Amino acid sequence: MYTHWHKAFTMTASTTMTIRVSLETKQKLDLIAADTRRSKSFLAAEALASYADRELEIIAGIKRGMTDAEAGLVTPHDKAMAEIDAAIDAVELKRAGKA
Repeated sequence: MYTHWHKAFTMTASTTMTIRVSLETKQKLDLIAADTRRSKSFLAAEALASYADRELEIIAGIKRGMTDAEAGLVTPHDKAMAEIDAAIDAVELKRAGKA
């Protein structure tokens, strides 16, 4: 399988990084490498790239939330919970055939 990421990875410069992993993690990576006919280095690089992308998205979301909170663009907890409870009640009534 030739992924979009693989194409991007092979077309850009790379660097070497040494990491320590548990024996269990190494054995799992060995199995995945054998089953997918990929090198352990490729699999590790792909996993790290996915992790970095996900973490950066989470951090960006937290920063947006903090900016919203500083600007007063928040919903009080009690109001949010009341809206959630009302939505749950509406679904339960619909399922019971009462709505």
